[in-house]
Amino acid sequence: MPISCHHMQSFPLYQTLFPLLAGVAQGVKALHPQIAAFFEVRQHLFTTLQQQLATMPNNGFRLWVHAASVGEFEQARPIIAALQARHPNLRLFISFLSPSGYNARKNFPNAAAVFYLPLDTAANARKLVALLKPDALLLMRYDFWPNHLLAAKKYGTTLVLAAAVLQPQSAYFNPLLRRFYKKLFHLFNAIYTVAERDTQAFKEHFGYRNAITAGDPRFDQVVARSRNRAAVANLRAHYEGRKVLVAGSVWEADEQLLIAAWQELNPRPSLIVVPHQTEPEKIAHLCSLLDERNLSYARISTFPESFQPEQQILIIDQIGYLAELYSIASIAYVGGGFGVNVHNTLEPAVYAIPVLFGPNHHNSPEAAALLEAGGATVVQQQSELHAALQCLCSNESERQRQGSAAGTFVQARTGATAMVVEYLEGVANVVKWQGS
Repeated sequence: MPISCHHMQSFPLYQTLFPLLAGVAQGVKALHPQIAAFFEVRQHLFTTLQQQLATMPNNGFRLWVHAASVGEFEQARPIIAALQARHPNLRLFISFLSPSGYNARKNFPNAAAVFYLPLDTAANARKLVALLKPDALLLMRYDFWPNHLLAAKKYGTTLVLAAAVLQPQSAYFNPLLRRFYKKLFHLFNAIYTVAERDTQAFKEHFGYRNAITAGDPRFDQVVARSRNRAAVANLRAHYEGRKVLVAGSVWEADEQLLIAAWQELNPRPSLIVVPHQTEPEKIAHLCSLLDERNLSYARISTFPESFQPEQQILIIDQIGYLAELYSIASIAYVGGGFGVNVHNTLEPAVYAIPVLFGPNHHNSPEAAALLEAGGATVVQQQSELHAALQCLCSNESERQRQGSAAGTFVQARTGATAMVVEYLEGVANVVKWQGS
């Protein structure tokens, strides 16, 4: 049901300034390749969308999912999968802000359209909503564009924010912007947060009383994926009954520390190394590092029948193994913590094994929470990594204690998907779901 137009005046300053800023961006795009690319990929957006949607039936529940990039979209995937499984006639539209998100998921199965979100002008927003006619808009985590939200709200779309996080130092709490965000948050019919502190922040700072703590749908995604182990079925027999250290998403800085620390262990666990980058030169660099230390190794791409896990390090020089490899691990080391930021710590934690990583983890809330839960250890240097590994290899009760804490941490945070799906199913009436 369309709402009254007074919402369209909710952001007068934004609606005055944004077109001016967009005009400036257009004017300087020749000097800035990224700005030029932003406009270039959106040049024929509406024409393409019109062609894609021209023959689409009008029946079925029309769900628009927006994510800034691929990471945020991963949070939506279990929600989409659950809805598609129950409702084959779901009409799914997916928009991205970033090229990385769009390029990674532009061929997403059973989506009516995957597209870049247009520039956030009132005219673009009205045009897009008129094309999509969405019954619900599911926005993941953040990336709020007022004109698109207002246009959807005016059309009568139910707005749902999921996996919402309000970081204490974020712009949301800036005194100059708080009123703006308060109005924006109140456009949403439902807000599902990752943690209770986020729920309280919505209530106390923005007066949004109906925020609900649901958790992060990625936990559901990780648990669902952990049931798939086909990729490592052939490896499992080689490592049966052995302690195994899987080093996942490692960079050169990780490799240097890890190999040195592992070589000093007594006894040594079997080691599987999964580089974050699998280009030939990166694999060659890792092999030369092992050669310098007189360490024997094999590659998964040329896996020999005579492989000996007690003597040879296994290098994973192909993609598609990592998440399942953790299922045969006793201990996990996750790379990236000696670079920009640690990679995915949930993938190993779901298997109830201890997780180790470097000091740079502050952009990963789940890594910090896993530490707090006692399921992970941060190492600052090689000696600390060696000490942590030695403890976990020689003290089985401690390894099991940390592993249990990691597994419990993940399992206790599942359920967000079911909550959001239940709400979205309530939005659509039975007639729409059945397509009649």
